[in-house]
Amino acid sequence: MRRGAGPERRSVRVWDAPTRLFHWLLALLVAAMWVTGEERAISVHTQIGVALFGLVVFRVLWGFVGSETARFARFLKGPSTVWAYLCGRYVHGLGHNPLGGWSVAALLLVLLAQCALGLVAQDVDGMESGPLSHLVSYETSEAARIWHHRLFDALLILVGLHLLAILWYFLGRGEDLVTPMLNGRTQVPADTPEPRAGSKTAFAGAAVAAVALALWVGAGAPLPAPFTP
Repeated sequence: MRRGAGPERRSVRVWDAPTRLFHWLLALLVAAMWVTGEERAISVHTQIGVALFGLVVFRVLWGFVGSETARFARFLKGPSTVWAYLCGRYVHGLGHNPLGGWSVAALLLVLLAQCALGLVAQDVDGMESGPLSHLVSYETSEAARIWHHRLFDALLILVGLHLLAILWYFLGRGEDLVTPMLNGRTQVPADTPEPRAGSKTAFAGAAVAAVALALWVGAGAPLPAPFTP
């Protein structure tokens, strides 16, 4: 390194392809859910909801078996660490910071709850219902419909905070969070180790499990026939 030059830096992969694909598919499907819900296209809305459910299930599984920066154990920190980060006393490594990690967890939980409610909810006109509505009572299905609409407001708040955080990091700290989510790479000090990637076997297992579960609930999750001797 020349005298007076800044510290050497190199490009490393911070986000793997499955995580990036999840991110952009999630944005697309949530937008499509909003449009189809507003237009009362219930059949399409339900199909998209099942696809969204499968996508979220995949991300939850990938949070346990995926690449290093995608794992919950890597970015879900305790309250003291989150507070230290807010006070500027904690420098996080690659991936989600302590506050961003919990925002990801909150988003996944709200999405799972939203999908679960939609799967058992009935349409306001009673003409169409979620594929699992036959598993619950009429009263439960009606309550699920009401809370399905209410919870969407919480989802919009989380999405809005996510966009504001991206803008604040770009304008206030000069950090571009969008480009790494597009190409997967970011610039780090040369001595920073590259995160471990997830295996193809883990990806295949998570993808197959998520698709199978989505197809099962989309088909109405038929219960096993009772055993008769």
